[in-house]
Amino acid sequence: MITSGEGKYKVFLIKKQLNDDLIFILGGGEQSHVGGVVISEPGKETQVVRLENHYDYVVLKIIAEAACKKYNKKAVAIGGVHIDNATKDEINVVVNNCNNLTEKL
Repeated sequence: MITSGEGKYKVFLIKKQLNDDLIFILGGGEQSHVGGVVISEPGKETQVVRLENHYDYVVLKIIAEAACKKYNKKAVAIGGVHIDNATKDEINVVVNNCNNLTEKL
């Protein structure tokens, strides 16, 4: 597991291998949840499933595509980060922390 950030802005990413495929579970904030699922395969268009009223797919897509490119394997990213009544600045902090996770893949 890798982490980025502190307190309620802390996010984590768990990497699992399923034979030749990769699964990444994103969570953090005040409550982890499933806000979306993203599948990235080499040479194919990325598939995104967004749950209603959730924007987690934005960072999940970045994670899945970066992992797919780095490892040249199918990569699935699932999960979500929640902070109650998050301001735009707080959302930016969480997004930056998620981007930091991507750099640590």
